[in-house]
Amino acid sequence: MACSRRGSWAQALSQELDPGASKEFASIGLHHSGRSEPRWCFVQVPEGKSAKNRMHPDLITADLEVEVERLVGLGATWKADLKPGGMRWTTLLDPEGNEFDVISETA
Repeated sequence: MACSRRGSWAQALSQELDPGASKEFASIGLHHSGRSEPRWCFVQVPEGKSAKNRMHPDLITADLEVEVERLVGLGATWKADLKPGGMRWTTLLDPEGNEFDVISETA
């Protein structure tokens, strides 16, 4: 995953990459132990994606359409809109094809 793609995740999370981000490793909030938001690390691996993601992040939002549009503008690709059992979410792909969901907090 290129550093610029990690920057897209930082923008998606409304955060900034920690100083020293490289192609091999980048983080968000790694050295801020008092931080209330999750801390993220992105580590490059040599293998390409060959099956379903081992980790599938979900982002929850009050306005599903606006958030999906924002994330697509940052480089995500739309995959599917789902509405099982009254829940609504959209599955997107990051620039490397990894799936993640944007979930509406209301049905």
